[in-house]
Amino acid sequence: MKILVINPGATSTKIAVYEDEKELIKVGIDHDAAEIAKYENVVAQLDFRKEAILAVVEENGYKIADFDAIVGRGGLFKHIASGTYKVNDAVIEDIKHPPYGEHAANLGAYISKELADTVGIPAFFVDPVCVDEFEDIARYSGLNLPGFERQSFFHALNQKAVARKAADAIGKPYEELNLIVVHLGGGVSVAAHKKGRTVDVNNVKDEGAMGMDRGGSLPANALVNLCFQEGMTKKDVKRIIGQEAGVYSYTGTKDFRTVENEAFAGDEKMMGAFKAIAYQLAKDIGAMAAVLKYDVDGIAFTGGMAYSEKFCAEIASYVEKIAPIYRFPGEAEMDALALGALRALKTGHWEEYK
Repeated sequence: MKILVINPGATSTKIAVYEDEKELIKVGIDHDAAEIAKYENVVAQLDFRKEAILAVVEENGYKIADFDAIVGRGGLFKHIASGTYKVNDAVIEDIKHPPYGEHAANLGAYISKELADTVGIPAFFVDPVCVDEFEDIARYSGLNLPGFERQSFFHALNQKAVARKAADAIGKPYEELNLIVVHLGGGVSVAAHKKGRTVDVNNVKDEGAMGMDRGGSLPANALVNLCFQEGMTKKDVKRIIGQEAGVYSYTGTKDFRTVENEAFAGDEKMMGAFKAIAYQLAKDIGAMAAVLKYDVDGIAFTGGMAYSEKFCAEIASYVEKIAPIYRFPGEAEMDALALGALRALKTGHWEEYK
């Protein structure tokens, strides 16, 4: 079975073609930032991105009718359980009016359905960032007011795929294990996987360790003071904590490799940030170990920063006594999307988005 995979990012779109489990091609389409900026919102980019995808598909000798299904990355939809979902009208409505904000990933399902409908094949999405398998106790924050319930936003697609890889390495089914998965990318997330369900996570939008440009958990009173500084707008505050915080705010760079290289070349500022993000991630791992009552079968590191042996060793120095550590550098998003769609095609079963 041939599957077209679509994974939109802020200024790029990755596409791949799979035949069953085998990747035949993978292409990254770079979009000019100035061109992207012309569009009022993410949904307005639909035709622009769709045309770019079609051009690359045709350049590589394929047409949409060659595929048995198209699968796109899922975005900020309503909270749903993990799984493969068929793109229906309810999904498209939530993409047009996103309940949790805009993200380029929202376009994955939309483009997939637009293309799939032209030849009458199914369109799917798999494990979007809004996957929610929390236990009820995990929803409590510290303030019983609307909007303050803890929410599940994390790198679900890669987390779930890597959890299954860790399970394979251990030699037991994912559904029988307790795992902690640590996604180490530009954004970071740490999740407790309890017998196949992510029962708690650090919400990448609000909580946990700082990332390369996100603040993570910030001092509440200091954040309130920032909000009320003269001339500060809501948009300004969101930009600062979401794009200008984290390691960037300490070092002036969002490139982890630069931080690491300069840190080990003797730059104390870079080394301070390098050690701080590892320290914060270790604390998050410890918290998830507590969620699992310290019955942890394995800890898995993934994402771009997991290529760094020094960084993983720094985190491991704090947490290696909790459980064996497994390292899966990079991300498995394209494979995870293709395999999710393939499972749906082979079994004839998928989840219904409502």
